[in-house]
This record gives sequence, structure tokens and C-alpha cells, in this order.
Amino acid sequence: MSEMIVQTDRIANEKIGNYRWVICGLLFFATTANYMDRQVISYLKEFFCKPIALGGFGWTNSQFSYLTSFFTGIYAGTSIFAGRFIDKIGTKLGLALSLIAWSLVGILNAFAGSLVAMHIAIRSLFAVSESGNFPASNKTVAEWFPKRERALATAIFNAGSNFGAMVAALFVPWCLIYFGESRGWKMAFALTGAAGFFWLIFWFLFYETPAKQKRLAKAEREYIRIDDEVEIVDQSGEKAETLSWWRLFSYRQLWAFFAGKFMTDGVWWFYLFWLPDYLIKQFNMTNRQVMMPTFIVYGIAIAGSIYGASIPMTLIKRGVPVYKARMVTMFVIALFPLAVLATQYFGDVTRFGVMAATLAVAMISIGATAHQAWSANLFTTVSDMFPKKAVGSVTGIGTAAGGIGGVIIQLLAGRLNDAFSSHPQTAYLIMFFICALSYLIAWAIMKMLVPRHKPITDL
Repeated sequence: MSEMIVQTDRIANEKIGNYRWVICGLLFFATTANYMDRQVISYLKEFFCKPIALGGFGWTNSQFSYLTSFFTGIYAGTSIFAGRFIDKIGTKLGLALSLIAWSLVGILNAFAGSLVAMHIAIRSLFAVSESGNFPASNKTVAEWFPKRERALATAIFNAGSNFGAMVAALFVPWCLIYFGESRGWKMAFALTGAAGFFWLIFWFLFYETPAKQKRLAKAEREYIRIDDEVEIVDQSGEKAETLSWWRLFSYRQLWAFFAGKFMTDGVWWFYLFWLPDYLIKQFNMTNRQVMMPTFIVYGIAIAGSIYGASIPMTLIKRGVPVYKARMVTMFVIALFPLAVLATQYFGDVTRFGVMAATLAVAMISIGATAHQAWSANLFTTVSDMFPKKAVGSVTGIGTAAGGIGGVIIQLLAGRLNDAFSSHPQTAYLIMFFICALSYLIAWAIMKMLVPRHKPITDL
């Protein structure tokens, strides 16, 4: 311990450098591309569900929910294997291959036609290819950042999901307006898919593991490793020893992460795929009108996410143990989604008139912001508890759990919208109650499974 303190003091007196934040920036833009491509479908729902006689595809709400559910379900299933795949081949090649695949499939979606089954098939391939992003990104953060900075780094790259959604909120409706609906939906898929390839240039130019990165100063390399509690090995860039994947399921720490993702990821899927539909049905907005409210929701979520992730770092600097700092922060964050309970109250046009939409969007913005702050801290619990060689696999398993929760949410949203087709406000009232309460339930389960931090040393 005394040697670590001396080393910390020595590094603190040196100029550490900031190259690790360049890597974080690359992850941010990869996640931006990931969510920009993923989010296209939500802004096409109105066109897909428009009657054939009016030029649409004539889908029902349930059919749209089948599309999003298949995507979410396949994403969940393949995330397990994607995490293990990333652990085996490394983050550099793994993330690059994933982005190439999802960009190509995104372009392919422009040729799907109007059949639900064809869109489901293509979006399923899209889900397989996109599943590598978060395991690779989370593993990269574990490799490139000390524990005290991982929540902030995760929040920054995870903010790419918001930024991608913001771009889609403006770009997809613009495509429908500029090119016309019959051609615009195709252009939306094709252009967002093609955009991802630009990122590859910078990834291969600037990324390498810390042990191999020649641009990385010695002081910064030592700082990255400064507070590793257990793992001071596997830093040479050599291939890690074989990990017993099934053995991971014997750890309560994995089930805590599993529960946290299962209970809360579906909320984010709901916001992504159903927020435009809510605004159209609740306030009779057009495609053009939903652009700004959704843009604002995801924009606010970026700032809240980064701030929420900085709280543990502040607590850690004041001497609070890492895991305790993380859990205290997550409890506070879990209280904020309760604001979503008031969405339909404030969204009542008869009560609040023209301000109703603004007030409802404000409540949803609080919920979306809280989710992103929660997610950044939740992801970081993996690298807090597991050795680096297991981070990709554990993240993949947790992402799969979140996908399963997402499937349930998507199907429920579709069924409720069809069941209350004449009064969709009721359907969304039920959904907002679920969104509001999920985080506190998740936190309680996680705390019960892992009441105090215990590093895993026997993998």
C-alpha cells in the first residue's frame, strides 16, 4: 500500500498527458454511429404504420413492435457471444469489424421493401453486428482508464448514444421531407449506414492498446494502472489466458449487473423507439414537429449523463471506497426517474394548454438524463468488480439481459397501443409508470446481491 501511495505521489508530480481521452473520443463517435443507425427506425414508424391507401406500409403498432423486439432480442442473444469474441480478438479489431458489419447492413435496409418479415430479417442482422459496440467500448475503458475515471469515460462514450439519437432526430425527418416519404425512408437508411465508414480511418490511425501505443507517455501509462487493486498483470499486450465463460455465472457480482441491465435497459429502448410516436399521438405533432422535442431530450441527457458519472469520481477523491461511491451515486440517480410519473399529468392539453407538450418533454428529459447517468455508472461496476480479461464477456452478458428487458418493453408498448388505440394516452401512462419505478427496483436487487465490494481474484 505504501508503495502505491509513493507511486501515486510521484505520478501526480509529473505531467500525465491526456491521450486516453483521445481514445474516449473515438469510442464516443463509434457509439454515435451505432445509435444514429439504430434510431432511424423510430422516425419511420408513422410512415410504416400509415394506411397503404395513403402511401404507407399499413403496419399495425404490434407489427412495428415485432420489428423492434426482434432487433432487441437478437441483439440480446448475440451480445453474450460478442463480449466473449471481443475478449478473444481484442478491442481494436473487434470494434472495427462490428462497425463495418452494422454499416453495411444499415445500407441494405434501404432495399427491404414494405414487408414486415423482410425488415425483421435485415434488422436482425443489424442487431448481430451492433452487439459488439458496448462490450468493446467498455473493455477499452477498462484498459485505458484508472478506476477513478472510468465512470466519466464511460459517460462520455455512452453520450454518443444521445448524440446519435439527436442526429437522427433531425436527419431522418429531413430525409422524409426533402426526398419525400416513398424515397426518403430509403435514403435515411443508406446515408446513416454509409457515415460510419469515415470513423474507421481515425480508429486505425490512433488506436492501440496502452502497452503498444507509442504516443502514450510513460507517466500516463503508469497513471492508467495506478489504482488497479487486483490486476497488475496482462499489461504487456500479450493474449490473456483462457477465461472460463460459464464460471462467470457463479458470481453474485455478475447477477447484480445482469439485474441492473434487465430492469433498466428496456426503458431506454422505449424512449428510443416510441418517443416520436408518443409525441405524435399525445400532441398531434407532425414529423417535422417531433424533430426539436426529441433533439432536446437527447441533448439534455448528454449533460446530465456526464455530470452524473462525475459524482463517483468526486466521492472517490474524498476517500469513499470505489464501489460504495458508485452505489450511493446510483441510488441518488434512481430517484430522478420518478419525475416521469408526472408526464401524463403535465401532458394534459386541457389542463396546461400549449405548455403541455413542453412540460411533458421536460419530465421525459429528466428520465432520459437519469438513465444515461445510471447506465454510465452501471457499466463501470463491471470493471470495478471483475478483472480486465473478463470485462468484455461480463458486459456482453449484461447487455443481453438488457436486451431481454427491452424485448418485453417493446412488446408491451405495442400491445398497449393496439389495446388502447382510441385512447393512447392510457397506454403511455402505464409505460411511464414502468419507466419511473424500474431504477429503484434494480438498485435494491443489486444491493441485495452485492452488499459490499469484494474484488474477484480467482478467474
